[in-house]
Amino acid sequence: MKNTATRARSRFAGIVLVLLLATRAHAEPIRTPVTDARPVLLAALQSTDGTAHGVLIGKVADAITRHFQATSPIYIDVSTAKRYRETGCSRLKVLFWQEDVKLPDVAVPRKQTIEFGINYCLDGLPPKSLL
Repeated sequence: MKNTATRARSRFAGIVLVLLLATRAHAEPIRTPVTDARPVLLAALQSTDGTAHGVLIGKVADAITRHFQATSPIYIDVSTAKRYRETGCSRLKVLFWQEDVKLPDVAVPRKQTIEFGINYCLDGLPPKSLL
């Protein structure tokens, strides 16, 4: 009886662990290291769900992080707001964000975000039509 209860608890613990890991993996997207946002924009245009995620690396990212004494990398999240008829073209929502940014005249470091929209195609140009 004790052996059966122990096996049941072990199986239950294993299932809980798998669920926790699956939830965590789903919550944190895979981020591609990039020196500029273009590869993340292109990845979003080509993805089936219209999203892509990156992390900015290199001299510019290092300089920004140092300047603002931030504690995290600069993250990039791109999502498709609208797909245009022109193949490979969409309206993209682009979000750059970083944790614990210290701004002048602000007492407590905080998350800073910059969000903008861009009409973009796989060739790097805007679409010919917004239909």
